[in-house]
Amino acid sequence: MADIVPTKPGQQVKVTTLDADIEEAARIAEALVFASAEPVEEALIVRKLPQGVNVRSVMDRLVQQYADRGVNLVRVGDAWAFRTAADLAFLIRDEKTEIRKLSRAGLEVLAIIAYHQPVTRAEIEEIRGVATSKGTLDVLLESGWVRMRGRRRSPGRPVTYGTTTGFLDHFGLAELGDLPGVEELKGAGLLSGRIPANFSFPMPGEGDELAEDEDPITQMDLEELGLLAPRGEEN
Repeated sequence: MADIVPTKPGQQVKVTTLDADIEEAARIAEALVFASAEPVEEALIVRKLPQGVNVRSVMDRLVQQYADRGVNLVRVGDAWAFRTAADLAFLIRDEKTEIRKLSRAGLEVLAIIAYHQPVTRAEIEEIRGVATSKGTLDVLLESGWVRMRGRRRSPGRPVTYGTTTGFLDHFGLAELGDLPGVEELKGAGLLSGRIPANFSFPMPGEGDELAEDEDPITQMDLEELGLLAPRGEEN
């Protein structure tokens, strides 16, 4: 079906019902993302859109509409958010208060988690060659950049760590695959030019799906880790 929309005298343009549905869906998606202080999960947007509308078509249209504006619509993992255009970020950088100052140890642990996830504390220590304090991991967890993913199916069932949507959002990454590679890090002076020729980073797993050797964290696990009071106890 199509509606006839008059434009100029003697000229008419056909607007299909599908076009109208996508336009209305774009308005809904735009409102949802604009009203949220945090990136909006794509699954939530899908639930709010008219039935049968392709969410990626809707979001792609909005991305194009905002491409040349002061704010851009960007994908953050499986979520969407409005962010200041990269070429204008310097105008507001001085107005932002940075409260997450990491130590060198914190930065090293964050980098290991980002590139090696899912990874356990013992594996982090093996890569660094030194012990990792609980305080360092606590700071990363409190920052919202790192999360407990699950528990490894190995003796002791150690906790596995991974990054969050907040990590992607803060560092301007759409997905973990956008993490800089060896050549990019060398070009930025963050890697020595003498690294072995066969040196490479592992590719971190995508999404929130658990690996084959991971189990989900249960309430019993949270109680055991001291993150939740045992059932029946008074707060």
